[in-house]
Amino acid sequence: MSRRRLGQLEAEVLAVLAETDGFLSTGELRERLDGTPAYTTVNTVLFRLHDKKMVERSQRGRAYVYRLTVDESGLAAERMFDHLRVASDPAGVLNQFVHGLSDEEAAALRAVLGQDPEHDSSGADDPRTPPRQGRERRPEEP
Repeated sequence: MSRRRLGQLEAEVLAVLAETDGFLSTGELRERLDGTPAYTTVNTVLFRLHDKKMVERSQRGRAYVYRLTVDESGLAAERMFDHLRVASDPAGVLNQFVHGLSDEEAAALRAVLGQDPEHDSSGADDPRTPPRQGRERRPEEP
């Protein structure tokens, strides 16, 4: 069994709750997660998210059920901002991020920035922009 990165299970729990209209119990949520995290682990994550006011809980029978109370995309963006703010080279971080995007992610970013998605994504028009290398084309690190 491989271990998740720090915060990954929390992010996965938030993503599952974001896809759900109603409340989910710990067991229901656990069934929708990749892998098989322990029930107690998922329950601990939910308790911590509740303490952070990111989920609300209600009682269903003898068990608690949970629902997301925050905007998932806003949370992810705030985490990105937090990392960017403390980076010694924010431009380098952005460069690495942008060049690690898949074609679909790059198209979504261009749309948000108001650029024509049909525009050449290689940056050939702009000598300051290096060619984009998507995740699938990134060479393996030694």
